[in-house]
Amino acid sequence: MIEIIQIKKRFGRLTVLDDLNLHIGRGKITGIVGPNGSGKTTLIKSILGLVRPDRGSIIVAGQVLNGDWQYRKMIGYMPQYGKYPENLTVEEIISMVKNLRDEPGNIDRELYDRFELDRERSKKIHTLSGGTRQKLSAVIAFLFDPDLLILDEPTAGLDPRASSALKDKILKEGTEGKTIIITSHIMSELEELCDEIVFILGGKIKFQGSVQNMIESTREFKLERAVASMMERISE
Repeated sequence: MIEIIQIKKRFGRLTVLDDLNLHIGRGKITGIVGPNGSGKTTLIKSILGLVRPDRGSIIVAGQVLNGDWQYRKMIGYMPQYGKYPENLTVEEIISMVKNLRDEPGNIDRELYDRFELDRERSKKIHTLSGGTRQKLSAVIAFLFDPDLLILDEPTAGLDPRASSALKDKILKEGTEGKTIIITSHIMSELEELCDEIVFILGGKIKFQGSVQNMIESTREFKLERAVASMMERISE
């Protein structure tokens, strides 16, 4: 689904992505982990076309990214902090997104209904709690039944009920063959959801494999401790 070939990105003197290679297979749920400043965000923004690497290639579903934005129609993106016009209502934001996409395809209302957002539809964005904004971001990400989902800290700010509903949705979409990328600092969440883990540090991939392989390779018993152990080994 995604092939990244020797991409390099510098911001001034700082090398953020350092000849990074990565393959993300179709139909897998992949977690991307690493400490702050490791290059995770720049990698995600590069896939989304929001950052252009200095060199290298990114191929999404067979299409080489070259500035054309059309491929983004296959992507559902949930940012860590969704920013919307504060004077619009929930209903108006969803209508605006639908109009911008101008697609007659399937509209996925499952999360909208499970989050009971119909109760919030007339409320303006500036009156919403952080958790309700997060629910809105999740609904928009899944709205157009995308083949590729990129979810950045998806359960941050959600209460246990909403978090469980979103994780159920992620697992369901994974079983239906969707390709899903998750970045999260909650290792137990990634351990529950992901088929594969990609560990990035200093702009390079230090590990890619199954959750179980990562745990076994570090002789730990949980993903959180496995990631911590790997970070300690590399820093020594």
